[in-house]
Amino acid sequence: MLVSNESQDTSTVLDKFKWVLVLVLIALIVWGNSYFSTPNDIYQPNTIVRIIAVVVISLLTLFIAFTTNKGKSFITFLQESRKELRKVVWPTRKEAVQTTLLIAVITVIVGTALWGMDSLFRSIIFYLTLIGR
Repeated sequence: MLVSNESQDTSTVLDKFKWVLVLVLIALIVWGNSYFSTPNDIYQPNTIVRIIAVVVISLLTLFIAFTTNKGKSFITFLQESRKELRKVVWPTRKEAVQTTLLIAVITVIVGTALWGMDSLFRSIIFYLTLIGR
């Protein structure tokens, strides 16, 4: 039991270190991209270098983040979500068009009804306020 607590503590400390490293790398990306940017000149050679550097450091950051306990849980979640998406029965094109048209018609009907009630209440309020004068 003592060994498992020590391994959990080590894992927690290592995860915290990895998350700090992830934050430092993100800060490095933001700072470096801002520091080495050139205003008004997109076609400078350093733009390509900046893009490559941002992509490489971002991939390294993602790799480090995915090696943490939360990252592994996230990858498992994505895999399970993909399995569930494969089980979904998607509507046919005909069903999708019919449903869309039905929703559009109902929206127009409800909108017209609300406009009619608003006009009626507005007329009533104007009539009542003119009588009070």
